[in-house]
Amino acid sequence: MTAVPGAAERRPAALTWRNILRDYPLIPLSVLFVLLVTAVEIGQSGTVSQHWIAVIVRASVPLAILAACQTLTMLTGGIDLSIGYIASMAGFVTATFINQPGGWQLGIVIALGAACLAGLVSGVGVGVFKVHPLIMTLGMGLIVYGFANVWQLRMVQTGAGIPVELKSFGTGLADLGYLNVEVPYNLLAFVPLAVVIILGLRRSGYGRMLYAIGDNPTAARLSGVRSWQVLIILYLISGLLAGIAGLIAAGLAQTASVTLVQSSLLPSVAAAVIGGTSILGGRGGYSGTILGALILTVLTALLTILGLPEPWRLIVFGSIVVLVAAAYTRVTAES
Repeated sequence: MTAVPGAAERRPAALTWRNILRDYPLIPLSVLFVLLVTAVEIGQSGTVSQHWIAVIVRASVPLAILAACQTLTMLTGGIDLSIGYIASMAGFVTATFINQPGGWQLGIVIALGAACLAGLVSGVGVGVFKVHPLIMTLGMGLIVYGFANVWQLRMVQTGAGIPVELKSFGTGLADLGYLNVEVPYNLLAFVPLAVVIILGLRRSGYGRMLYAIGDNPTAARLSGVRSWQVLIILYLISGLLAGIAGLIAAGLAQTASVTLVQSSLLPSVAAAVIGGTSILGGRGGYSGTILGALILTVLTALLTILGLPEPWRLIVFGSIVVLVAAAYTRVTAES
């Protein structure tokens, strides 16, 4: 058989790029992020500035937290389709308590408690009764949406509004004058969460169990991992994170409704997939997801500059999920 000239030289390079995409997704993601920021500046000269970067980071925080829910569940081979409804419910319930005894502080406690309860029920359904995560979380999302509408009808005459403190936390930018830098207030919630998730996945026994269940559930069970307990805790955590994201999103939007965050469901999946988390489970991490959320936020800004309407944005996000998932799947298979 005659060798193709140059094939031997091309093969190592191709394998190297595949290894980078598989093992170091932050490198190509960082390049893509820089390219998108450059495209924004080209599309509208003078847009990119320190203030613009702070606004982009601020806008990406709720999406990054929602994408954490998808990252954690996708590591086990699952998905959480209820987070949009849970997040919307959390923001709306908090808003309805602004004129009630106990105030918005009590509203936050009740909202996060309801979010945890929804996640707990999903976890029991997936872990104990073996309901497929897609079906279980979709059903739970509809249940939460229904209860949120019932609550809306009950509280319609009591008034609702976003607390000033939540608005400031969601939209505020701290001006570090001596550094000439603006920092979003919502990073005070996001940074500790991100650190806990990243370190938890890398260094805790629970994080290793998530990877084990997604990589080979049979081997994980034979090694003594009680998958049902892991999954119950997982979906409870996902519900709590969704509730927190809903509070921040309500403060950022300065409004609340029972569907406020539902439009972020597809972007949250896209951010996790772009960040290198496999939809089949067992591979991924939260660092890439954070960068994926930033990329989608910058992409949204670019599409706004180009004047594309919301339906086109959904088409772009859906295409990204399909293409990136296909690329990661091919790279993993060929490795």
